Amino acid sequence: MTQHVSRRRTRGWLLPVALVGLMVLLLAVVPTMQTGSQHGGADVPPDADGRPPVDGETIPQEVWPSAPSEPVAQDPPAHEEGAPLPDMADVERRDPGELLAAGPVDAPVALVVFSDYQCPFCAQWSQDTLPVMLEHAEAGHLRIEWRDLNIYGTESERAAQATYAAALQDSFWEYHHALFPDGQIRSHRQLDDEGLIGLAAELGLDTEQFEADLHHPDTIDQIQRNARSGFESGALSTPSFVLGGEPIVGAQPTEVFTRALGAALARSEA
Repeated sequence: MTQHVSRRRTRGWLLPVALVGLMVLLLAVVPTMQTGSQHGGADVPPDADGRPPVDGETIPQEVWPSAPSEPVAQDPPAHEEGAPLPDMADVERRDPGELLAAGPVDAPVALVVFSDYQCPFCAQWSQDTLPVMLEHAEAGHLRIEWRDLNIYGTESERAAQATYAAALQDSFWEYHHALFPDGQIRSHRQLDDEGLIGLAAELGLDTEQFEADLHHPDTIDQIQRNARSGFESGALSTPSFVLGGEPIVGAQPTEVFTRALGAALARSEA
């Protein structure tokens, strides 16, 4: 009935801005923690023609994971200038059966997005930067693969399942954008079954099929698999990204992503 991608284990990696001890502690409390990311990185202007520049390199500046009650007090260590970033290209799946994706499977660069539908920074990034990245995907420059960490709990998981149910009707991106209206997150009540099914109706989806797929075991398994891939990769806050095999943490300005994409395209052509 449905098309689901095959399982693939991804090796863990250490974010260059995270303490090893902090990672172990946070993995123990991931099911209940809530996180947000601050803006980081230089505000680099884009090229005049709007295409991603090819000089320079994006280095993540800050990650601020937090427990439900208060933020982490100690600042993580800065990435050493000139030190190579970890190669994380193995988190890419490049699976033609992937439903939560855009762009050619064989695009020269891939962007893996780790997000959460209750994360306001994720909503902001989806409003400001995702449309630019989708343009590059449509042009064949970029492969985008979406994975939800669901660190905010039940509503996040349910919303992620809803996007997968929409994807089974070829409407993932339409449903995704609707979950972040005007760059904002929806209320808990709007993320219950009734609200999510109602949103499917507004988008013209087959609501009976949508409701059946929403809590289907295959849907649940896929969403849990996506979350595991993020945690096993070391992504402990949202939004987090792997662009061209290199990590970017937080809802950085759009120019940070276009510059990183330009640098990755240049490397792919070298």
